[in-house]
Amino acid sequence: MQYAALACRCALAAVFLVALLSKVRSRDAFHAFRASVLDMVPLRAGAATPVSTAVVLAEASVVVLLTIRWTAPAGFVLAGAVLVAFCAGIARAVRSGTRTPCRCFGATATPLSGRHLVRNAVLLAVTAAGGTALLLTTPGTAHPGGVAVGLACAGVLTLAVVYFDDLADLFAGPPASGRAGL
Repeated sequence: MQYAALACRCALAAVFLVALLSKVRSRDAFHAFRASVLDMVPLRAGAATPVSTAVVLAEASVVVLLTIRWTAPAGFVLAGAVLVAFCAGIARAVRSGTRTPCRCFGATATPLSGRHLVRNAVLLAVTAAGGTALLLTTPGTAHPGGVAVGLACAGVLTLAVVYFDDLADLFAGPPASGRAGL
């Protein structure tokens, strides 16, 4: 179980780190993310910057909490809460017919659709599995081979999530326009 917990911790930390870095890599990247938040969620004037900043801080907190073994349970809880909030925002945007692109991992032209809910559901499952595995694991010495396999699994999962839009386009084609994505 310790290797499953390690794989889930590393995958989630890496996914949240890539998402975080894609938003703060430049002023233009943050402004594009902020604009997508405005398109996704109806906010009063001036609220987009604090909400966008809160998302960035939450993602950074998840990375830090999951990196430290003793704070990892809190990291899993926060990751789950953030992912549920993301799902709510995506579902609202898709239902309203908003064609805003997903800015989860940087610049993309792919509009939000039901596939983004699927991606986040997979991440929620990883969060639940990792949190459960961590709670059922007693700290002990890890075998280097088990750590290597856990890290390899985390890497594959991270790449699959970060490039999810590209993989979905490859296998299923681009998302349908309008409300058909949900």
